[in-house]
Parts: sequence; structure tokens; C-alpha cells
Amino acid sequence: MSGHSKWKKIKHKKGKADQDRGKLFSKLANMITIAARENSDPDFNPTLRSAIDRAKKQNLPLLNIERAVNRAAESDDLEGVLFEAYGPDGVGLIIEAATDNTNRTVAEVRKVLKDHNAKIGDPGSLMWAFEPRDGEYFPKFPMDVSGETRGKIESLIEGLEDLDDVGNIYTQMKIE
Repeated sequence: MSGHSKWKKIKHKKGKADQDRGKLFSKLANMITIAARENSDPDFNPTLRSAIDRAKKQNLPLLNIERAVNRAAESDDLEGVLFEAYGPDGVGLIIEAATDNTNRTVAEVRKVLKDHNAKIGDPGSLMWAFEPRDGEYFPKFPMDVSGETRGKIESLIEGLEDLDDVGNIYTQMKIE
């Protein structure tokens, strides 16, 4: 009776993939909602246009995109938060989050940073090192880091991405 548990294996893989996809879709929808607060027309709001383009690349259904834009006009609950943090070896991180409870999100982000030997910087302490373009942040001075530091930063980023409220994370680390 070999192969009798094939469906169980598929079910567990599919369940995990669906869970990850749902989490990603929630983050994308929150980013669209925050961007749509300024102006709900993507032709006049480059941040919204960029968020919608990112969502489309990840195959977020159009109905969900429209719902997220409409939610911006209806509710004032969701708020955008920007964190500036210093990771291992002083590598700068910009963390974007969308939350309905700022205190909870600050505590969660601070805990993950502390667990990975990083800390939140003062507002404006890192913005000089990043250039904002089309709703994203690009490092002006990318940093070369050792393999060990790269592993620590990647682990930190994974920890931050596990938080429901965290959307995008930008780093000064040079991409290879």
C-alpha cells in the first residue's frame, strides 16, 4: 500500500503555502489601504500605484485590491508606521508597517530587534542614508558585510517578516 498518504503530504504543503500566501495578501492589502488614504486615484498617487503594482506581481486578486482602496475611504483605523533601526554591525534598516494598534506594533518590532541584537533608532537618524523612489527606499551607500553578518541580518529580516503588521523592509546591506 505504498503511496497511501500522498494526499496527507500534499494537504500539509498546500496548507502551509496557503497560509503564507494569505499573510502576504493581508500585508499587501494593508499597504494599499494606507497609500490610498492620500488619494484613491493611482494616476495621481505614485505610492498607491507602486503598492498596486507590487500586489499585482504577487497575484493579489483585483477584487481584493479594489476592496483595500475602498476601505481607505471608509475607515480611519489603519495607520502607517515607519521604523528606523540599526541591525548587526550597524547596518541600517527601514521597516514599514501598517497597524490598527501602534503600541502593539512598536512592542513587537522592538522585541524582534532585541532578539536579533538590533535596536530602533531615533526618527530621522537613518533617513539620510536612504533615497525614497516610487514609494520604496534605496540605500545611498550600500554596505559590504561579512557572511556571518549577512546571515544575522537575513535572520532579523525573516523575524520581522513574520510579524503581521510589518510590510516592507529595506536594508543598507549590499545585495549580491
